[in-house]
Amino acid sequence: MIDKSKLPSRHVSEGPKSSPHRSYYYAMGLTEEEIGQPFVGVATCWNESAPCNISLSRQAQATKKGVKKNKGTPREFTTITVTDGIAMGHEGMKSSLVSREIIADSVEVAIRGHCYDGLVGIAGCDKSLPGLMMAMLRLNVPSVFLYGGSILPGKYKNKEVTVQDVFEAVGEYDAKKISEKELCDLEKVACPSAGSCGGQFTANTMACVAEAIGLALPGSSSTPAPYESRDEFAFDSGFSVMELIKKQIKPRDIVTRDSLINAARIVACSGGSTNAALHLPALANEIGIKFDMFDVAKIFKETPYIVDLKPGGKFLAKDLYEIGGVPIILKSLLDGGFLNGDCLTVTGKTLQENLKNVEINFQSQEIVYSTENPISPTGGVVGLSGNLAPDGSIVKVAGTKSLQFKGQARCFDCEEDAFEAVSKGNYSEGDVIVIRYEGPRGGPGMREMLATTAAIYGQGMGDKVALITDGRFSGATRGLCIGHISPEAAVRGPIALVQDGDIIEIDAEKGLINLNVDKNELEKRNKKLKVKENDFGSGALWKFSQSVGSARYGAVTHPGALKEKKTYSDI
Repeated sequence: MIDKSKLPSRHVSEGPKSSPHRSYYYAMGLTEEEIGQPFVGVATCWNESAPCNISLSRQAQATKKGVKKNKGTPREFTTITVTDGIAMGHEGMKSSLVSREIIADSVEVAIRGHCYDGLVGIAGCDKSLPGLMMAMLRLNVPSVFLYGGSILPGKYKNKEVTVQDVFEAVGEYDAKKISEKELCDLEKVACPSAGSCGGQFTANTMACVAEAIGLALPGSSSTPAPYESRDEFAFDSGFSVMELIKKQIKPRDIVTRDSLINAARIVACSGGSTNAALHLPALANEIGIKFDMFDVAKIFKETPYIVDLKPGGKFLAKDLYEIGGVPIILKSLLDGGFLNGDCLTVTGKTLQENLKNVEINFQSQEIVYSTENPISPTGGVVGLSGNLAPDGSIVKVAGTKSLQFKGQARCFDCEEDAFEAVSKGNYSEGDVIVIRYEGPRGGPGMREMLATTAAIYGQGMGDKVALITDGRFSGATRGLCIGHISPEAAVRGPIALVQDGDIIEIDAEKGLINLNVDKNELEKRNKKLKVKENDFGSGALWKFSQSVGSARYGAVTHPGALKEKKTYSDI
């Protein structure tokens, strides 16, 4: 038995004063022995909103078995998710980034309120992954993260397809390249199973981050959601959290500046989602480490692009699983000198020790390359700055044909207006489409623009225009699409001053984005500027808009560990 005298659950299970609390546990069928064991929260984002989350309840049951096997008492609870694929392209997307904060906050208060000693967090869709990891770092109780797994690829006309193909097919339909029947036939087969989107979009990107940063068991992120072998990782995650409780190894022992750098490396080398440039600073905020968008962009620039995954490449998460999963990527980076192998992980071993027996055969597969023979010498994601984005911006360049662009601005003050113009073909080759007032505060919620960017690609214009926004892009977005422009329009950032016809220059090789307008003219425009107000005067989105900070620092809503006076795990 583990001595509970220094664990949080002693407040609700030990001594005469805890008699009322224990009566509740007896009411739920727990035995005296179970009440005397450490309590482990098993938090999932299970729901029936989308395939990303539908298998998480099953995995939670296996996790609970692992906790019980190692003399712990699991307590299952759920939190929300907003699934980006369904929220995309309409006002629902304003809730997506907000959900990250609600997930982190709700898990925090659930653990605090019930005095749990450890946490296993199981997530499927995009924002739920960083949301759960943020809660782990904030609470600092022994924790293990488990990804719910990716979806299997669909098949259409003898080609593997994903939901990205459906989004792009909407643009093809608008351009009269395909019929409505073809669009309907595709939508029915694109997503054939449970699981998160199958390319290196945000969910799979952050699943890779979970392993690289040390919060997930090695190999646990790659197995597709429908495979019953996922349940073994779930069981092991439950078993492992008890080992961490025994040894009192906590998330802040694992996540450090060095492990954050490791995480940024795996994003860059895999052509991962630009959203990671938002989530990594948010994770850093939880532990009081200064690690902003510029830090992330610097690491991206230094890291070779070595993993050929969609949307910029050819392969899907299932293909990566079949050659050994995320450990293969990590091993290639480690062998090339791009990882700090001394970082601690939830196994209780270092990253290097975890990868000791991993072998790569670069001749037998075409997914993961050697760092000595990369797809390209710099990462698949690039940071940009300049007079249009003094606090930075981000672009995924993996698979992009041209890294330079110069064109006339075509301005829209919300995504709906931009999407309508694109759908009707009311834009021209050479335009730089500007979508503003979609930032964290101005949206509010910093929407993703996949509906618009996918429509552009579907119309065959993906390489002929650029798109910039103070909002975000989906991990499935491709082409010269620059997001996270900071400062945002709502706080009078330079993007608010752009007018139709202004010349914008983008150079993703040099990391520059500039507005070719005289400084004096910009000052005149600033004096006349009337900032557009968002449509929310109450509710969750209003609350978010009142507290959210810049995308440069992760669009977080609280001061983080730099201002905390004690951690939950110290109670």
